[in-house]
Amino acid sequence: MNAPAISPRRRRDIIDALRRGTVPQRGLDVMAVGLGRFEAAIDEELGAVGDGGAHFKAVRGEYGSGKTFFSRWLTERAKKASFATAEIQISETETPLHKLETVYRRITESLATSESLSGAFGDVIDNWFHVLQSDAEAAGVDPRDVSAVERATSDLLEKRLASVTDNAPAFAAALRGYRHAVLHDDRAQADGLLAWLGGQPHVAASIRRAAGVRGELDHFGALGFLQGLLTVLRDSDYKGLVVVLDEVETLQRVRSDVRQKSLNALRQLADEIDGGRFPGLYLVMTGTPAFFDGPQGVKRLPPLAQRLDVDFSMDPRYDNPRAPQIRLTGFSHDSLLELGSRVRDIFVQGIPESDRVRRVIDDRYVAGLADAVAGDLGGKVGVAPRLFLKKLVDVLDRVELHAEFDPRRDYHLKVARDELTEAERAATTLGDVRAARSVDDIELDL
Repeated sequence: MNAPAISPRRRRDIIDALRRGTVPQRGLDVMAVGLGRFEAAIDEELGAVGDGGAHFKAVRGEYGSGKTFFSRWLTERAKKASFATAEIQISETETPLHKLETVYRRITESLATSESLSGAFGDVIDNWFHVLQSDAEAAGVDPRDVSAVERATSDLLEKRLASVTDNAPAFAAALRGYRHAVLHDDRAQADGLLAWLGGQPHVAASIRRAAGVRGELDHFGALGFLQGLLTVLRDSDYKGLVVVLDEVETLQRVRSDVRQKSLNALRQLADEIDGGRFPGLYLVMTGTPAFFDGPQGVKRLPPLAQRLDVDFSMDPRYDNPRAPQIRLTGFSHDSLLELGSRVRDIFVQGIPESDRVRRVIDDRYVAGLADAVAGDLGGKVGVAPRLFLKKLVDVLDRVELHAEFDPRRDYHLKVARDELTEAERAATTLGDVRAARSVDDIELDL
């Protein structure tokens, strides 16, 4: 089946990302092989969050099973449903999970909407004030009376921040100070307070003092700031915020005391979500089965383990996508072939040599290349998608650019150890990579 027609920009974004060996930031709906079984449940949960609820979801899968792809697919789906999103990679040094002030800062730094791929925090704040002013004018204030509009907007700001002020007075104070700085064209003050609202450290004391705030954001203050951000998003006509905590399994490699604090932070977030503190928040965490089931992961904190416990002993065909923890089973040979064929069809859209490229890179060749790449990775098809798609785009490029190029004759698969991820290296035969292999070396069962 051919891939659906997409815009030239989306095609370029997808192919460029695959050429680099990364997951595309957008356009994943046309590549979503095997995710159909999750669509209804995800849409149902997003709908409940958009109506004022909150949700906590765990996604498990081995390395190479598509957790990052799933997360990007989910966030893209959420943005189409008017959510803001943020993707965060958990890291002991860059984003330690037990320091929620850092997690909050990463949320604001990576905040994305359907209009902006990243860095949308400032736009969201500015849009919120625009909405407040529009609502004030809609309530009967004469838009020509600037002073009256400012007073009405300030009154509306206080009403909508009432609940946030109780839990995060510094967030509300910084918003007031930011608005005052913008109205008086004090760009330095406004930029400083916007950084403060985003959880950035080391904002000048003079800027904080002018707005009536002090100190740095801490672990507990971050929860209040997250409440404030959710309030701003909700009043700016967004349905809510989807936050992805990716690669949480890295907690298994940190010191035991840090791991325990991080697991407790996850439990705290889950409890607060269930307690109704964060209406409009959909929190997703991804990890390996070893993290969820092993002795160095979730099992170390029984309350969290009980919350996420799901029976995965049955056939994956009967998994419950509504469960608090869902699993990704990775690619099979057939699904990898389907994905490769879709990428090939996306590649040829709009290029002059589409018929020739499609004829040369037919499904038989795609299947052979998939087997060849999987073979170099110890025969583990589930680990192969990233590298397979990178190699496939490379072959497609050569066929398009050189009319005389015949991949069956001229292309020899070469996988360098340096281009492998840690998981891909672990999967290679005897821990090493063979220097080269021709697609014709693969025996196909046709």
